[in-house]
Amino acid sequence: MVDTRTPLFTPVLIVGCIIMMLGFAIRASFGVFQIPIGEEFGWPRSEFSLAIAIQNLAWGIGQPIFGAIAEKVGDRKAIILGALFYAAGLVLSSFAITPGAHQFYEILVGFGIAGTGFGVILAMVGRASSDENRSMALGIATAAGSAGQVFGAPVAEYLLGFYSWQMVFIIFAVVMLLSLFALPFMRAPTASKQELEESLSTVLKRAFKDPSYTMIFLGFFSCGYQLSFVTAHFPAFVTEVCGPIDPGGMLAGMGVTTTSALGALSIALIGAANIGGTIFAGYLGKRYSKKYLLAAIYTGRTIIAAWFILVPMTPTTVILFSLGMGSLWLATVPLTSGLVAHIYGLRYMGTLYGIVFFSHQLGSFLGVWLGGQMYDITGDYTAVWWVGVGVGAFSAIVHLPVREKPWSAQPA
Repeated sequence: MVDTRTPLFTPVLIVGCIIMMLGFAIRASFGVFQIPIGEEFGWPRSEFSLAIAIQNLAWGIGQPIFGAIAEKVGDRKAIILGALFYAAGLVLSSFAITPGAHQFYEILVGFGIAGTGFGVILAMVGRASSDENRSMALGIATAAGSAGQVFGAPVAEYLLGFYSWQMVFIIFAVVMLLSLFALPFMRAPTASKQELEESLSTVLKRAFKDPSYTMIFLGFFSCGYQLSFVTAHFPAFVTEVCGPIDPGGMLAGMGVTTTSALGALSIALIGAANIGGTIFAGYLGKRYSKKYLLAAIYTGRTIIAAWFILVPMTPTTVILFSLGMGSLWLATVPLTSGLVAHIYGLRYMGTLYGIVFFSHQLGSFLGVWLGGQMYDITGDYTAVWWVGVGVGAFSAIVHLPVREKPWSAQPA
């Protein structure tokens, strides 16, 4: 077991944050490519949306697979494999000229995100942290993804001003491979002797029979729906619907003179707000019930999303929405992963959380794909937005009956 005197900032946490930050910066930028790629090839919005949706689904399918790979052959080998998938998918996408090719190559990108993202890295961070620091460490690692989101979309928007979208994809592939140079510093301890004695199949059977695991699985669906819909479609939504930017106002003074630039800025603001929100969620997670915190977060998201769609979209409402939703953006991740670790132990946390995360990515697939489909049919995103409000309310309710006790302490 990890010594209780283990510091909060371990090499595993620091390197994990770097890899997560770079990987999520690239992932968060895909919405910026929605209009340039569509306009170049004359595709309807649904084609590139489907590519991003497939990326999210592949991420979800790959998450438990890479979690199992990490637990069987080693964490660092799983991360290397993930980075190779990521880079290959980006490079091949840069040569794709048909919707089918883009959609196929996004499978590789999705697997790459799975190998360099939450499932593998949070499991390592969890094992490398003391019981006292675990919730906070998971919050910091998750916030690193948000830090990437702060600069991912604006950097992509900036690079598109100088290079083709194909070249930007190749630049991002190189960045992903360069992150592997930090891996030698990333070593996590193994699980306890008791946990090592249990097989993966035993732990999986135990979890699948537990109603609480099912509720956690179902509850994570709306998180994926809301986050991926906003990441993929919000920049385009803001570009096309938002009211004009005051040429003499603060935004124009900052260089944000078009609604396209405001759309990219909104993704960055969501990421910036989420850095504090996620770390705060990790802080609260070691002091209060994780299931009630999750219910509160989903309730807050539901209220913010309903308010935003009910009022006219202006630069001010875009900024307020971005900051409000951003503060709750990935706050669910340290709480959900921490809840899985708390109830079922650390040994197979990567696989167990990966399966729960698959639900998140099913929601991601639906949010991105449905957004593109409904836009092509109706010309706007209103109906898809209200679905997000509904599933958010469902997630707030479904977490309430979860039994938040370690499995060994629960009655038979």
